[in-house]
Amino acid sequence: MMKILLVEDEPLLGNLLRERLAREGFDVTHAKNGEEGFELLKKSVPDLVLLDIILPKMSGFEFMEKVRTDSELQSAPPIVIISNLGQDGDIERGQELGAVGYFIKAKISMEDLVSKIKEYMFPAT
Repeated sequence: MMKILLVEDEPLLGNLLRERLAREGFDVTHAKNGEEGFELLKKSVPDLVLLDIILPKMSGFEFMEKVRTDSELQSAPPIVIISNLGQDGDIERGQELGAVGYFIKAKISMEDLVSKIKEYMFPAT
């Protein structure tokens, strides 16, 4: 079973995403802040990280910077950002830090998000 680490502090959205992805057959671990997410990532590296940017204790950008500089995480999983931050500068920063996808919460449906996650996890050959 493919594993997803969901790092999302909004309880409603976090629960919706976790339940929907579980129904799609993914094993989802949900962290409610960046610090908890980073600790979970170090304990068990998932196949993909679904990451919010505005988080308590450690922002999504700080999370990504720590992943990039941690010698134990040289083969870090793909990171997909889902955020309310939609400015070009935010998207560029996410890409510079290594995000494979960046989605604005208000502009993507749950169906489209799940479809995109599957594309990242199961790229067409």
